[in-house]
Amino acid sequence: MYDPDLEAWGVGVASKFLAVGAVVPHAKPKVGAIATQAMANAKFGPLGLEMLKERTAKEVVEALIASDPLREQRQIGVVDRFGNPYAFTGGKCKEYANHILGNNFSVQGNILASPEVLEAMAKELEGRGPLHLRVLRALEAGERMGGDRRGKQSAAILIVKEGAGPGGGDKYVDIRVDDSPEPVEELKRLMKMWESYFLTRI
Repeated sequence: MYDPDLEAWGVGVASKFLAVGAVVPHAKPKVGAIATQAMANAKFGPLGLEMLKERTAKEVVEALIASDPLREQRQIGVVDRFGNPYAFTGGKCKEYANHILGNNFSVQGNILASPEVLEAMAKELEGRGPLHLRVLRALEAGERMGGDRRGKQSAAILIVKEGAGPGGGDKYVDIRVDDSPEPVEELKRLMKMWESYFLTRI
């Protein structure tokens, strides 16, 4: 997702998968954000960010999947430096799998309980409020609708903004829950800590 007022890009993810935050989210200030999912190709993250320096989200997604023999098992969502979203959900991704494109965001998922998971998440991203809270609320909304039908294990939120991270870095928010029976709830607890530690200093 892209927040033009904050000039920040973010990715949120929750899954029945160990340490999903180490694989899915990729973002770079003034470049864009990428979520590589399903049978994730981790190389799509760094390769896609490099391409996004000069290409649109649509061009990057099409380029990444064009030469991938496992494209039908991939899922990828991209938002470029202008906020334009584009996504691809392969035909062999496990049901329910799909994506929704909205104003400055893409939301996608696979092995979901129902289409309502994505619809609920998109509604939260379309709402008002700080970027980190909209992303968190989207994860909570998706979970309320059943989320990953396999269950829960990990979650993460990555938001980048140039120079806004601790020590002058670009990672505005980088919070991960690698293994928990309630990863989104734990993510929410950590987000409150982040707000008290860092939000008032920016």
